[in-house]
Amino acid sequence: MKEGFARRAIAATLAVGMGVALAGCSTGGTSAGGGAVSGADYTGPDVTISFWNGWTGGAAPVLVPKLVEEFNSEHPNIVVKNVPMEWGDISKKMPLAIKAGKGPDVAVAHGDDVATYAAQGLLLEADAIIDDLGYSADDFPEGLMDAGAYSGSQYGIPWSVTPLGLYVNNDVLKSAGIDPATVPADKDGYMAALETLKAAGIQGEWVDGYVFTGTFEFQSLLWQFGGDLYNDDVTKATFNSEAGVQALTHMTDLIDQGYSPANVAQDGNIKGLLSGQTAYNWNGVWQTTNEAFDALDWTAAPVPQIGTEKAVWSSSTHWMFLNNKGQDANKTSAAATFVKWMNENSSGWAETGELPAANDVRNDPALIEAYPNLATFIDELPYAHYETSAPGITAANALITTALNEALTGKKSPADALDDAAKQADAILKQNEAKYGD
Repeated sequence: MKEGFARRAIAATLAVGMGVALAGCSTGGTSAGGGAVSGADYTGPDVTISFWNGWTGGAAPVLVPKLVEEFNSEHPNIVVKNVPMEWGDISKKMPLAIKAGKGPDVAVAHGDDVATYAAQGLLLEADAIIDDLGYSADDFPEGLMDAGAYSGSQYGIPWSVTPLGLYVNNDVLKSAGIDPATVPADKDGYMAALETLKAAGIQGEWVDGYVFTGTFEFQSLLWQFGGDLYNDDVTKATFNSEAGVQALTHMTDLIDQGYSPANVAQDGNIKGLLSGQTAYNWNGVWQTTNEAFDALDWTAAPVPQIGTEKAVWSSSTHWMFLNNKGQDANKTSAAATFVKWMNENSSGWAETGELPAANDVRNDPALIEAYPNLATFIDELPYAHYETSAPGITAANALITTALNEALTGKKSPADALDDAAKQADAILKQNEAKYGD
């Protein structure tokens, strides 16, 4: 994205914030910590609330303080203190801070972390807050609210989504005699394009076993073949099903049949795409903010449907209200007002490489006018699959990446790699059940 365009987008976001009126007060509800929770417009006494987030890179460190400043100027009875830190530091510091009554009043977490925080007793149940803010599951992409749920209650309000897509180097396609205007949408078309590229001496997709590329590609393929990562109550890993083996075999076949080099380094595939060495890369919407693309003739398209179903991986982030010792209900109410305002003014969040979760913001034609490269990723959301929500799930998920590395480097067959990982994941799930209970 051009630098000047980026500045205009941020400025436009702040201008939108000036003109959006917040919804009126609701009748109020009760939070898990006791006390009333407000609707979208807090009218209580002056409060200062602390907001923890992991937005330390890219456009966020510029955009977030400006949004917070704008919110504070519109709400004289609320002062939001923006406290950015690394995501890992948040998970380390929050438990002790909350037990001491010194944690944040509101924070943001990735979808696969919300249930862990909830099981640790760090979060307030948000059902009443969600009702008072007028939110329902229909205000966000299908299935997204589930990522903020735990044990029958809601603990998160969606903020953003980050689906995978197919990035295409059009010059590489042209060099192989392929018309860039026709992007393959299914397995036959994709494999035909890879075969044409191979005949021209080009390995068309570089496959790797790293989280942000290979793991998310595998998960997309797993869902495309009709599988899932875990069973319904997340007590058993199922990524080693027949669907999982088909998904991983597709990836190993790309290497074995010469469509991809072996042992691609971390970030090697995106570097290969940018340098003109390969044509296709399965990667996240966050790459739309990669300035290296400015010098490239490129296209973003939906990931091709290799299996029997349309499916694509997506991550998400969610707002959380914290259960500090002695938590002030007025601060929680003010935090709810802040969350509502931020979601309503989230159109410029695309500048960070993430899609706003709020449907009314994301589906506004003005968003695509400002960020045309996002259209592909928005179109994928009806069939996006989000991270599994369960306490401690990230430790089990890490084993999927281990299996990919073992299979893609030829140390194990796809079936053996996934079976071994699933056995270890099952042990972790059992430990999580004992540790967190229900």
